[in-house]
Amino acid sequence: MDAPILVLAPHGRDAEVIRLVLDEVGMTTRLCADLPALCDGLTRDDVTALILSEGALLGAAMEPLVACLEAQPPWSDLPVLVLTARGNRSASKARWAQFQRLGNVTLLDPPLHAEALQSAAQSAARTRLRQYRMRTLLADIERANDELEGRVAERTRSLQTEMRERRKAEEALQQAQKMEAVGQLTGGIAHDFNNLLQVMLGNLHLLRGALSADEPLLRHVAMSITAGDRAAALTRHLLAFARRQPLTPRSLDLNALATAMSGLIQQSVGESIRVETVLADGLWRTWADANQVESALLNLAINARDAMPDGGLLRVETSNTVLDETISDAQGDILPGRYVLLRITDTGSGMPPDVLERAFEPFFTTKPIGQGTGLGLSQLYGFARQSGGHAAIRSQPGQGTIVSLYLPQHDGVDGADSSVPAVDAPSQDPSRNDETILVVEDEALVLMLWVEALEGQGYHVLQAAEPEAAIRILESDTAIDLLITDVGLPGMTGRDLADVARGLRPGLRVLFVTGYAHYAALEADSLGAGTRMLSKPVGVDTLQITVRCLLDGDSA
Repeated sequence: MDAPILVLAPHGRDAEVIRLVLDEVGMTTRLCADLPALCDGLTRDDVTALILSEGALLGAAMEPLVACLEAQPPWSDLPVLVLTARGNRSASKARWAQFQRLGNVTLLDPPLHAEALQSAAQSAARTRLRQYRMRTLLADIERANDELEGRVAERTRSLQTEMRERRKAEEALQQAQKMEAVGQLTGGIAHDFNNLLQVMLGNLHLLRGALSADEPLLRHVAMSITAGDRAAALTRHLLAFARRQPLTPRSLDLNALATAMSGLIQQSVGESIRVETVLADGLWRTWADANQVESALLNLAINARDAMPDGGLLRVETSNTVLDETISDAQGDILPGRYVLLRITDTGSGMPPDVLERAFEPFFTTKPIGQGTGLGLSQLYGFARQSGGHAAIRSQPGQGTIVSLYLPQHDGVDGADSSVPAVDAPSQDPSRNDETILVVEDEALVLMLWVEALEGQGYHVLQAAEPEAAIRILESDTAIDLLITDVGLPGMTGRDLADVARGLRPGLRVLFVTGYAHYAALEADSLGAGTRMLSKPVGVDTLQITVRCLLDGDSA
């Protein structure tokens, strides 16, 4: 080994003799002039052993040397060879106690032969070599421990990340399930409420038609109809949240829509709020209901205005985005794919976590009574989900709010508006209404209303409260010119009943009426010839006009 043996023997030629003797067996030595030089060599370099003459220690302050030896690392026990002085051994017993302070000490008594010194030095070197090997082994063990601890820490971080992602995914799933459950409940209530509104508004329309123009009660009837129309609008909001509203989607350019609405948005939020529009170049088209997007954008702008009473910044952004499985899981219940993103950012008051968690729930609002229904965000959420997209909110108190609307990319060109065009009311001459109409509706009050409204126009009306009764009538020889059926019938959908009816009577014209536009997977552009669909509540005038148009051969 290359580490030297430090020699401290300042008297006579002892140090030089020791060097020559050890040099014969190939051992490296370094001669030290005094104890401080010896301590300096110990602290700076690797050392194989120390060879000290007892005379060098007599009268010297050993504390620095003892301190250096006591400061050795755990693997080190430096061999110390002490060449004792001639004299009485008993006289040196007190000195021996001092030698023990040096640790791993071996005493070499005179007369000392060269072979004895060489043997003792070689033995010390072998001992020191084992210590160096132990140092290497301990370093390897420490390095392995550090590596293992690093791997454990990395795996722990990975597990913590997985746990956070799993917890986030579970929370997103629970939120989606909760929203779905609330949507089912809300949609069911709205559907039932629509049936009640159908009866109330229908009878009010009949009553209005029966009153003379100067009848004082006419004003009260008109007020009741207005209130009923507002209630119908409320159910449309609820159905939007429940994803059960009728949509008229088409290929849509969100950049053009946002540009067209920028003036209205600025007007709605006021001069104290700066509206900034950031539109992406090369924005993909999407397939969505333009009216719903416009309504959502305006509602979000108004929400932002209310959150910035002292003014601020409202930013409307569009961009293309691709969601992979990791991002889509993080966003919640949304499929991976290509989406067009409409993002509205404000610098308002923001939302605390408990409010943010409930932001999409219907009727939840933090606004004062009379300043909000709590349906704007829930309608946005339902519209996004019904359109195959997603809505998300990020917000912190004092740091504003970001609302993101993801709508699926559409590669097609502009499509014509698929909504049913308005028709002019033909003159209603009951004397020419001699056709036979079969009305199928499981709600008794609604059935009575429609029968009375149609009979009042001179039609011959057959009625059935269930599909089985309707099929029996269809199988009879009775002439039938038009089938009016609710979509959500017990035991059979209106579409299925229409298929049976046309199997029995090819070419039969059909009018679907429903509170669930999606219930039988009916869309305005897929109904086919001789078919119309109306959403409850249906005005009596609308019902009568649509029936007359169908019977006259207009199914546009």
